[in-house]
Amino acid sequence: MIIKEYEKKERLLDINVLDTTDEAGVVGYRGRLALVEAEAGDASGHRKVPSIVMEQTIMLSKEDKLLMLAGWLDRVEDLSALVSLYKADFSADMLAILYVLNLTKAVVVELEGIQFSLMPLEEGLVWNKLMDEALLEKSDFKKMSSAQKVQVLYQALKGYQAEGEAVSLEQAQAYTADIKREGRGAL
Repeated sequence: MIIKEYEKKERLLDINVLDTTDEAGVVGYRGRLALVEAEAGDASGHRKVPSIVMEQTIMLSKEDKLLMLAGWLDRVEDLSALVSLYKADFSADMLAILYVLNLTKAVVVELEGIQFSLMPLEEGLVWNKLMDEALLEKSDFKKMSSAQKVQVLYQALKGYQAEGEAVSLEQAQAYTADIKREGRGAL
């Protein structure tokens, strides 16, 4: 159960969902995901927050392979860090849908044999965007566990056709702008 291994390696941050589904060996996750190993923080063994993370991460794994990976990256170039750290865990037909803050145009990038659908997103929720893509409503998830909801989303997205032209990672970086997340504080 590869996602549970990520927890042991302290790569899962701000965990919202980390549980098994009704199907044996299938684990669903929602939270943040470290894209680089965190540095040691103090003598007690606490680690610093990793310098690159994927926000609003949604993953589904079966045994030791990722079936689905979705989330929100700040920069297109962060995809390299994601692939570098997790490529050994990708299933051959992994569904990969990533929203990218600094991207200005939807594209498809193939890395390590996986097609990554990259779409621009300045604000919003990845879960809601994926529900829209899958044509699902909140009522479709009634009385399900949180992990089961991730699996239902995955099943609905299995036939997903990525939008945008197929480009290299270097070409995708040409479709970026200097966009930063807005900090929001107390009102």
